[in-house]
Amino acid sequence: MELTVAITGASGTIYAYRTLQLLAESRTIETINLIISGTAVTVAQVEMGVNLKEATTQSINKWLGLGDSSKLIRLWRLDNLAAKPSSGSNKQEGMIVVPCSMGTLGAIASGAGTNLIHRAADVCLKEGRRLVLVPRETPYNAIHLENMLRLSHAGARILPASPGFYHRPKTIDELVDHLCFRILDQFDIPHSNKSEWAGEEVND
Repeated sequence: MELTVAITGASGTIYAYRTLQLLAESRTIETINLIISGTAVTVAQVEMGVNLKEATTQSINKWLGLGDSSKLIRLWRLDNLAAKPSSGSNKQEGMIVVPCSMGTLGAIASGAGTNLIHRAADVCLKEGRRLVLVPRETPYNAIHLENMLRLSHAGARILPASPGFYHRPKTIDELVDHLCFRILDQFDIPHSNKSEWAGEEVND
């Protein structure tokens, strides 16, 4: 399976970090086309203390705890509109934008994208492939909501960064994992079921 993952400048770099780790751990993914926006570099530095400004495949592997020789990640420049994810003829399962800024969401919704993230998302929509957008913003204004509805009508999955609590998380990591498991669910990618709802008997 081949996927594209984009990290944009909304708060929530930890969701991208953990999603990438879980994709690697699943052993069902052969290639991840990774794209990082300029603002995502700033947010990653603030939130996780990681410098992605001069990111390379090797430095990304180190950040994620993958081996130096791992061939899983293929890093593409944001301005490279000739990259594999920009073409519908490149067969892949779809794309995850995590976290997804409102600027990125708006650009995809308008169809007037200017970088590889926007183009790759547009390709997924036109080819009928799965596009999962993970917005992290609050509160939403009317423009945000209208853009989400427009994208939903176009076939995108809107998966807000809203972790559940029914699994009684005790750490931030457990909250993060719960959301990232839901992201993987959109592509039927196996993961731990420790936060899966198993049902509960209700006595009258």
